Amino acid sequence: MNKTPILLAALTLIGATACIVPTADAQRVRGRAVASGAEGGRIAVTRAAAGGERGAYARGRKVVSDGQGNAAGRSGGYAQGANGASAGRRGSFYRNADGSAGRQASAFVQGANGGSASTSGSIARDADGSVNGSRSTSATGASGNSYNGSTTVTDGQVNRTATCSNAAGEAIDCRGGD
Repeated sequence: MNKTPILLAALTLIGATACIVPTADAQRVRGRAVASGAEGGRIAVTRAAAGGERGAYARGRKVVSDGQGNAAGRSGGYAQGANGASAGRRGSFYRNADGSAGRQASAFVQGANGGSASTSGSIARDADGSVNGSRSTSATGASGNSYNGSTTVTDGQVNRTATCSNAAGEAIDCRGGD
C-alpha cells in the first residue's frame, strides 16, 4: 500500500493547525488533503486557522470511509475574541453499512461580560431504525440567573425537563418552558 497520500494528509493536518498568535497583521493558514485508502476508502482532512487584532480561530474536519459503506468523521473549532469572549465546538459521527448511524456533539460559549452556555448530546439509530439520544444544555447569564435543561429521545419518544434559578439559587420560572 502506498503511504504517500496518507503522509501528505497528515502533514497538511499538522501544518494547518500551527499556532496563530493574534497581531496587528492578520495571519491565515489553510490546508486540505484527500487520500485514497484501502479497498476504495477515502480520507479527507481540512484545517484552517487565523489570527489578528480582533481575535483568533482554528477549525478542522476529518472524514474516513472504507469503501464498504462505513464512514466516520469528526470536526471541531475554537474562536477567541480580542474582548476575551470565546466559543468552541466539537463533534463526531459514524455511519455503518448496516444502516446504523450516530452523532455526538458539544459546544460552549463564554461571554466577555461573564455569561456562559454549554451543550452536549448524542443521538444514534440502530440497524433496525430505533432512535435514542440525549442532550443537556446549561446557561448562566452575567447577572447570575441560570438555566439547566435536558432532552431525551427513547424509541422516538421525546421528553424534556428544564429548571431555572436566580443568582441566589432560588427556583424561578423558565420563559417558554414546558
